[in-house]
Amino acid sequence: MLRIGFICLLIFLDVCHAQAQIVDHIDSSRILLDDPAYHFHYKKLIIPTVFIGYGVASLISPSLKELNSSTRYETREHITVGAVIDNYMQYAPAGAVYGLNIFGVKGKHNLKDRTMIYLTSQVYMGAMVIPTKRWVGEIRPDGSNTRSFPSGHTATAFSSAQFLFHEYRDNNFWLSISGYPLAAATGIYRIFNDRHWVGDVVAGAGIGILSTELAYWTYPMTSQLFNRKHHNSTTFISPYYQDHALGIQLAKVF
Repeated sequence: MLRIGFICLLIFLDVCHAQAQIVDHIDSSRILLDDPAYHFHYKKLIIPTVFIGYGVASLISPSLKELNSSTRYETREHITVGAVIDNYMQYAPAGAVYGLNIFGVKGKHNLKDRTMIYLTSQVYMGAMVIPTKRWVGEIRPDGSNTRSFPSGHTATAFSSAQFLFHEYRDNNFWLSISGYPLAAATGIYRIFNDRHWVGDVVAGAGIGILSTELAYWTYPMTSQLFNRKHHNSTTFISPYYQDHALGIQLAKVF
C-alpha cells in the first residue's frame, strides 16, 4: 500500500505542478519528424537482441544451464530469501521521471506525452512477457510455478530505466543513466530471492529496453490518437491496484 500511495502522490503533485504553470502549446507533430529518438535504427536493437538471445540460449545450452545452477547454489549459501525491495525498485526509475519534474528538473516530454509513452512501453512489454512465460513454461528456481522465463520484474525495471534515459539524456546524461543500476539491482534481487535464473533476468532486461524503444519509435503514431484537433476530448490519468498488480490507467472521453 505504501508503494501505491507514493506513486499516486507523485502523479497528483506532477499534475498540480503542470497546471500551475503557463505553458506554451506547441504543435508537437512538427517536431517529431526531426527527433532521432523517434526514428528506428538497427543499432538500438543490438543490446536488447544480445540480452534476449542469451536468455533463449540459457534454456537449451548445457553450459549456460550449469551457470544458472551454480549461481543459484552460490547465492543460496550466502543470501537469505525474503527481501521485497525488488517489488518497489522496478518502478523507481519511472517514478524518478515524475518526481524530478515536480521539483523543476524538466524532461523531454510534458505529463501527458511522457505518460502516454510509458504506458505504451508497458503494453509492449506485457505483450512479450506474459505469452512467453506461458509458452516456455520454465520452472522457477524455488519450484513455485512454471512462469520463470523471462523475468517480468526485470523487464519492468529496465523499461523504466530506458524511459528515464530518453527523458533526460539531452539535459543531464549522468542523471539519465542513473536508472540502470537500480534496474540491474532489481534483477539481482530476483535471483537472490530464488524467483529467477540468470538467463531469465538477462532476457527480461532485453525485453524491457526493447519495449521502451518501441514506445518511442511508435510515439508519432500513437500521439495522433490523443491529439486530434477537431475533437473535443478530455483525458484522465490515474493509478490503479487490482489483484495484487499496480498500474496506471488512461481514459479518454470524446
